[in-house]
Amino acid sequence: MPDVGEGLTEAEILKWYVQPGDTVTDGQVVCEVETAKAAVELPSPFDGVVHELRFPEGTTVDVGQVIISVNVGGDAAPEAPAAPVAEPVPAAVPAPAAAEESEPQGRQPVLVGYGVAASSTKRRARKTTAEAPAAAAPAAPVVPAPVVPEQLNGHGPAAGRPLAKPPVRKLAKDLGVDLATVTPTGPDGVITREDVHAAAAPAVEAPAPVAAPVAAPAAVPAAPVVEAGARETRIPIKGVRKATAAAMVGSAFTAPHVTEFVTFDITRTMKLVEELKSDKDMAGLRVNPLLLIAKAVLVAAKRNPDINAAWDEAAQEIVLKHYVNLGIAAATPRGLIVPNIKDAHAQTLPELSRSLSELVATAREGKTTPAAMQGGTFTITNVGVFGVDTGTPILNPGESAILAVGAIKLQPWVHKGKVKPRHVTTLALSFDHRLVDGELGSKFLADVAAILEQPKRLITWA
Repeated sequence: MPDVGEGLTEAEILKWYVQPGDTVTDGQVVCEVETAKAAVELPSPFDGVVHELRFPEGTTVDVGQVIISVNVGGDAAPEAPAAPVAEPVPAAVPAPAAAEESEPQGRQPVLVGYGVAASSTKRRARKTTAEAPAAAAPAAPVVPAPVVPEQLNGHGPAAGRPLAKPPVRKLAKDLGVDLATVTPTGPDGVITREDVHAAAAPAVEAPAPVAAPVAAPAAVPAAPVVEAGARETRIPIKGVRKATAAAMVGSAFTAPHVTEFVTFDITRTMKLVEELKSDKDMAGLRVNPLLLIAKAVLVAAKRNPDINAAWDEAAQEIVLKHYVNLGIAAATPRGLIVPNIKDAHAQTLPELSRSLSELVATAREGKTTPAAMQGGTFTITNVGVFGVDTGTPILNPGESAILAVGAIKLQPWVHKGKVKPRHVTTLALSFDHRLVDGELGSKFLADVAAILEQPKRLITWA
């Protein structure tokens, strides 16, 4: 399982596109996996014949574990029968053993674990005294630097140190769990996330009977089958939904949220939308209120640049961003994702329209890449498409503000001294009060509303 980007440590195998005995070519997609960020297709780096699929669909596998082996011919054939190790399906144990057997022969037959499998398996091998001479020697100049510091946690000599990956150590630190007290269930005595959560559960609330069933069925399909007459259905928390939940909890209890609202007449913008639809310069492009709302946000951010910032806790610095990577929250079958348009501030209206259309289409197809969801600076969430008037959105982690767009409805409104039916909507701006005070948040929100009330300001204020 390769590291598909952004330091992700595991992925779920959604679908195999090949079976043992199938011929594969270099670059052919062999499976689809879902990380905490998105679904990704994995290609084969070799020509050959599939020898074995190490894990079934629905299994969550750590980065670095061998998930498939292929016979590339020649002296590689004898290496493939490392299958005995894969017989026990408890997922994590077979992979390191299989990888260690294949290491001396070269790594040609290992398919999707290339690049990452070597460091991952060698690192685990170094922690067992019996296998250290064989597996650790080739990596001696490289491996000790990252591995040793990770284990200097004050729990005694090397033999007694708890074994855990850096993300697991951080999780334990965040939950206040002493790794020395955790019972490991991972391969070679490695502590897993589930072990940490299990150790933390009694201290938080003691719902042990609930936690165990949720974590156990790793191979349950994404779409659970609801039995007739069943009173409850349990759905494993994993993939995008699990990552979203963790991010939202972290954001809600890290950044002090403040939400402000403004309700206004957006009739002129709605008229402009209709005019742009027939404009030859926008021919073939998708024109809707969200497009002009996004443009209004970009103009307002230019007028209030401090709204586009991030809080760096480690460095104790406020990072002002001189660019806008505009995130658009999108609901997908796999959960909420927030891909962003890179350098949206520099795009013309037609370019912004194309970017929005591509972003939405890619999200609906489930093809959004992890890179497309990284580096966002400001987010728009359009709850109005569900008929909702407003809400109090939670910040996307690492950003200072998020704008919720409510439903646009015809309502009685005082216009030029008379009550008339006008298109009215409500915007809600949540912001991190460490970065954005009430004055800045209010000015930014008022500017967005003012632009949408009088869209000619898109020109005069740009």
